[in-house]
Amino acid sequence: MSGSSIMEANSFRGFAADGDETDLQRLIGRRQRVLGGAYRLFYREPVHLVRGEGARLWDAEGREYIDMYNNVASLGHCHPAVVAAVTEQMSRLNTHTRYVHETIVDYTERLLETFPAHIDRAMYMCTGSEANDLAIRVARQYTGHRGIIVTAEAYHGTSDLTSGASPALGSGQPLAPEVRTVAAPDTYREGDAAGARFAADVRAAIADLDEHGYGVAALLVDSILSSDGVLPGPRGMLSDAAAAVRAGGGVVIADEVQPGFGRTGETFWGFDRHHLDPEIVTLGKPMGNGMPVSGLVARGDVLAAFSDHLPYFNTFGGNPVSMAAASAVLRTLQEERLMEHSARVGAELLERLSMLALTHPLVGDVRGAGLFIGFELVTDRDTKEPATVAALRVLEELRRRGVLTSVAGPHGNVLKLRPPLAFQSSDIDPVIAALDEALSVVEH
Repeated sequence: MSGSSIMEANSFRGFAADGDETDLQRLIGRRQRVLGGAYRLFYREPVHLVRGEGARLWDAEGREYIDMYNNVASLGHCHPAVVAAVTEQMSRLNTHTRYVHETIVDYTERLLETFPAHIDRAMYMCTGSEANDLAIRVARQYTGHRGIIVTAEAYHGTSDLTSGASPALGSGQPLAPEVRTVAAPDTYREGDAAGARFAADVRAAIADLDEHGYGVAALLVDSILSSDGVLPGPRGMLSDAAAAVRAGGGVVIADEVQPGFGRTGETFWGFDRHHLDPEIVTLGKPMGNGMPVSGLVARGDVLAAFSDHLPYFNTFGGNPVSMAAASAVLRTLQEERLMEHSARVGAELLERLSMLALTHPLVGDVRGAGLFIGFELVTDRDTKEPATVAALRVLEELRRRGVLTSVAGPHGNVLKLRPPLAFQSSDIDPVIAALDEALSVVEH
């Protein structure tokens, strides 16, 4: 899939032109007429979802699916605590942040308690793209440099700034001239040397940015390297690279949109697994359990370099309804000890997935942290040749068996298993059974 993108993997290509048109085909035709060609749907036969609860989804025909992919509804689909909080606040007031409201202050004080003490300021937006866009602006203002380093398959957003730093969007989206990409550390193929190689490549990227007059403003990194193929690595694997960036005059931006909020089980924030000690952290999808809310938290002096000179206003960023949703999410995560749940259930799932390698030669590597697991398929375990075509076929077979997920990595051969935190130990058996059958069908 090199040169393609995360948008093209596992995407709908159109129906065969035979037989009578179904209701689904008519709906997709209407969608394409009014929404245009930029959007992508999952699967050869897209799924028409109408309801969700916990880790389950139902389609228009009443078929039930286990959601193994969706961290937008991080607590679970239609979580009652979030529904109640949003409904109550919406019935009283929703407005922007240029009026005083206690909800944003209460939430921010509680949120900052989950970070290291030097992270002491927050700002709010609606999407992870906006958060990463602002983070880049802040880093450039603070350092006086322009260069940004990202991993080779990173996805950080859809704004002009962030799409220019998102190689996962594919060859049709050019990278900005001041952006440098570095291959992510892959312990499956590189072993213990992965972290050191990554740091060396980061130093080389810094030297190249310096040579071209940009300097390095930031290393922008998703600490579980999800778009690069879900590469959790050993704890501390990214710390040498972070040190190299600071030595070069830059800062570290931890993109926590995917690994944050207890998802990895070991730490509440993914960057803590790697001792990144970031100056800036960005938050997104899981923050509101489906409500569009995102954030940026930072060291006060770093943010001040931007905020003391430039006012920032985001009409819906930090609005009372979104803050009510975010507050409900944070409170539920803490009160129900969902980070510990993610660690325990994730370990059970990882063990069961690893056992499939005993009977299925397609399985190359199974890795993860908490409820964030990469299941890599290869055509040959000795050469570790990516099994791209087989991975897409496995996805289709899983869909037929009521399990939804997608792929990641430069070759689209890594199943990205990232269910809502409502996923329970009792959900593991049907997932393993479906995957066992899917692998058997594809292998034979």
